[in-house]
Amino acid sequence: MIRYAVPSGIIVFCLVAFWFSTQFDRVPPILLRGMQPADFPQMVLLLIMALSVLVMIFDQPIEHEPVAPNVWTSMGLFVVFALVAQVDLFLGLGVFAVALAWAWGERRLWGLGLVSLVSPLLIFLLFDQVFKIRFPRGLLTNLWYG
Repeated sequence: MIRYAVPSGIIVFCLVAFWFSTQFDRVPPILLRGMQPADFPQMVLLLIMALSVLVMIFDQPIEHEPVAPNVWTSMGLFVVFALVAQVDLFLGLGVFAVALAWAWGERRLWGLGLVSLVSPLLIFLLFDQVFKIRFPRGLLTNLWYG
């Protein structure tokens, strides 16, 4: 029975987040460039809920090892990301990506550089150019938005 606790908790969290996303302001159709503000988070939440249901149905229970130290390091990096993102979201993403890769054992400098530059760049271009979602102003986004 305990194996259903985590997926059920995730589903409850997603339902609450989905409800919060229904409170977003709607953009008038004449001003709409891309999706409504609530559309993307709602799609992601529905996907997470569907995957949680699949975990409950198909995942077989196994005995897990204790949580490794690099997992705790990774969770601590979320705090670092939140602090650096106050300066610029994409600077925070780059710092988080390189620190996470380092924490999980990547030591090649070209690999770390690639992760720290390409990941935030692809995320930015996907949301800015494809989904037409503007990001909050920051150190790096001011360079792009002018």
